[in-house]
Amino acid sequence: MTASQGMIFRSIALVFLMIVLLPAAHAIEMVSVDRDEINMRSGPGTQHKSNWLLSRGYPLMVIGRKGDWLNVRDFESDEGWVYGPMTAHKPHMVVKSNGPVNLRSGPGTNTKVIGTVQRGDVLRTIEQREGWAKVETQAGATGWVSRKLLWGY
Repeated sequence: MTASQGMIFRSIALVFLMIVLLPAAHAIEMVSVDRDEINMRSGPGTQHKSNWLLSRGYPLMVIGRKGDWLNVRDFESDEGWVYGPMTAHKPHMVVKSNGPVNLRSGPGTNTKVIGTVQRGDVLRTIEQREGWAKVETQAGATGWVSRKLLWGY
């Protein structure tokens, strides 16, 4: 192999590794609360102050780890620590929009409004399609909400 062929080979290999490895390095991990309530703490351990109580299904973005503890961020960009074994990878969303948000019979603004949800309501994600999410409320109602009004997965 000539020097120029070796350089071309190394360049191709580098580009290949960047294409394959960079997306994985930037993958966002989401979890949801898997107990009736858990504490969001100021640090990784029970000795740290509890800043909030989070309810079942509340979605969180994982931004770091320390042992079994997860450093997380919520839909309002609040950050804290939760005990990882009390979370799960069960898709949920939270209403991030102010005011009542329409719960619809299908994915689109031309479908019937069958109810409303409010800012902060936690919804179980059933399906996602074309900018819409089919969700279940904590009361058991199911319907579709525009994805741009929600945060989570």
